[in-house]
Amino acid sequence: MHFLLIDLYLIVSGILAGLLSTIAGMASLVSYPVLLSMGLPPVAANVTNTAAQIFTGIGSTLSSTRELNTAKRTTGIVTAWALSGSVLGCVLLLVAPADSFAKAVPFLIAFAGCLMLYALFAKPRPARIATSHPLLRGAAVFVVGIYIGYFGASAGVIMLAILILTEHLPFATTNAIKNFVSFSANFLAMLIYAFTAAIHWDLVVKMGIGFLIGGWLGPKIVRIVPVRPLRILIALAAFGLAGYLFVTTY
Repeated sequence: MHFLLIDLYLIVSGILAGLLSTIAGMASLVSYPVLLSMGLPPVAANVTNTAAQIFTGIGSTLSSTRELNTAKRTTGIVTAWALSGSVLGCVLLLVAPADSFAKAVPFLIAFAGCLMLYALFAKPRPARIATSHPLLRGAAVFVVGIYIGYFGASAGVIMLAILILTEHLPFATTNAIKNFVSFSANFLAMLIYAFTAAIHWDLVVKMGIGFLIGGWLGPKIVRIVPVRPLRILIALAAFGLAGYLFVTTY
């Protein structure tokens, strides 16, 4: 019975994390502490969390084919930048202590919340202006890719803020691109970690079941909920998470 309760704990937390990942880009708010509570050291929890989030990407991609098919070019370009950064992030994690970069995480997440609110309340701009700086957008996505490969907690909300600010697309489409890019970068990081780090595959599979369910449900929820309140809620959640991580880190 004890083992069944542990399995249920991992699956339910995976569902919640999958929903947070696909809706707000903050799966690690749930999944990372859960893995720490299972007795894993920080780096092992980090790489195991990265591997488990692959299931969220599978679920969200299957559930978002309609949105992704309308923005294939943008998805491909953004994914390429993120994958390049993810490789560098993995290398950094393997040669440097994770807590050194973790100290910057609260500030990055707070900045993402500010970007989200700015994109929401700024005056509308023509679509041609929104995509007039592809290199700047690419550089920003590259940095987020490094973050995904290195630590990754709440990288999705930063990616979402960048895409909202630089792309003139419906929110559901922007969110679908964010989910696919995060999935691709996490998948590449998982392949690297599989040969270089201690991934706990038993926990990956159990939590991954929940991630798959939550990842599949998330895009469907985004299609039907009001966009403006959702984006405000994501920004406020980002500020709350930044505050929590600041207190626990410093």
